[in-house]
Amino acid sequence: MMVTMRLNSCSSTNVEQKAINAKLGFLGSADNHRKRLLKLPCSVPQPPSLLIFNSQQPQLFPPVDQSVAAIVLGDGSDSESRRRLYPLTKRRTEGAIPMAANYRLIDAVVSNCINSNIKKIYALTQFNSTSLNLHLSRAYSGMFRGKQGFVEVIAAYQSLEHQGWFQGNADAIRRCLWVLEEYPVAEFLVLPGHHLYRMDYQKLIEAHRNSKADITIVALSGTRDPVDSITVYDKVSSTGIYVVNRDTMSKLVNEYFPEANDFASELIPGAISIGMKVESYLFDGYWEDMRSIQAFYQANMECIKKSNMRYNFYDRDSPLYTMPRCLPPSLVSDAVISDSVIADGCILNCKINRSIVGMRTRIEDGAVIEDSVIMGSDIYQQKEDDAQNIPIGIGENTQIRKAIIDKNARIGKNVKIINKDNVQEGDREANGYIVSGGIVVLLRATQIADGTIL
Repeated sequence: MMVTMRLNSCSSTNVEQKAINAKLGFLGSADNHRKRLLKLPCSVPQPPSLLIFNSQQPQLFPPVDQSVAAIVLGDGSDSESRRRLYPLTKRRTEGAIPMAANYRLIDAVVSNCINSNIKKIYALTQFNSTSLNLHLSRAYSGMFRGKQGFVEVIAAYQSLEHQGWFQGNADAIRRCLWVLEEYPVAEFLVLPGHHLYRMDYQKLIEAHRNSKADITIVALSGTRDPVDSITVYDKVSSTGIYVVNRDTMSKLVNEYFPEANDFASELIPGAISIGMKVESYLFDGYWEDMRSIQAFYQANMECIKKSNMRYNFYDRDSPLYTMPRCLPPSLVSDAVISDSVIADGCILNCKINRSIVGMRTRIEDGAVIEDSVIMGSDIYQQKEDDAQNIPIGIGENTQIRKAIIDKNARIGKNVKIINKDNVQEGDREANGYIVSGGIVVLLRATQIADGTIL
């Protein structure tokens, strides 16, 4: 999806010329965020320099905790975005996928809001939302006091006026605007709920206010390259993060484009076409939109790096928040563990190397886990169930290499999950697994019999 903002000078991304209207059009459904390219002038205005957020940081006026509401989109923008992490999204939405042994993907976005002093957070959810809704309500219900702050889930609903599902992120905001406008905020901060990055949104809000923009798009800098006959501009890739003035949002979704369903392919080009001021804010930090199983796997591996860590899961100044679970410490018996992250409540008697092991994982004697993501279990299995079924966890002498094991998997004894044929892509969902990019992915609650070799 291409959006072109053609400018006559390099001083601003103010879109005042209507000659580009024919080039913009409405470009269909949303595509991968990395394919959303915006043509910007040769010198994109940089955001004002601010101190890293801390207790001494000057507050904006009006303060963001009073004047900004975050809208976290719990679902991918279209069916294609939900398929890219399948089968991890078979029974949950992207934002609810377990991450780095202890978190859900949406925790990174909500934590950015909390660390940026944004206390009014709405999560709009729809597809496969049960797991996400439960997590948000349990994790953040006591984060703030009263109406001074909240994380509020707005699930898809039907009414006399609207009897179908949300048709896209713009449609979801349109139909929930009566709730979102409950407080007299000045700006809405629109955030995809499944991206991994760390950002101080106060810097973004200040840049937006200083530019007096109607809309600010957070973008990633890219390469310069001529397109068609247009003058060479800097290319930037949209992250899908937007700051939109309150009045602008209402006019866009209700008055100017009441049939538009998607922000990137419809509302943003539409705003440009009618002469609204659309600015860009360059973000040069680590940002991952989980565009594939391989990207998700590599993002998990960030938390076990010893150096050159692009995303720091252990940043004390900007921590990640999640649901407190009150699990016991992990029990490690005669195990060898190196370069790995182990969550609480595990029972381990094995060898683990360069792996992430989620909560309540049980791994028996002689098992070897390498370069893998084990998501753990939702429950501790009762002893009376052990004799009837393969118990939840990983059995004796099992080998697992470069795999993602979804929750509640039952893996028997002497199993080898090693991609023995070096398959790069394979659909074996009927057998409880797929292969994507050479990574074996076991489905949630899959049962693998003793002696199986994958």
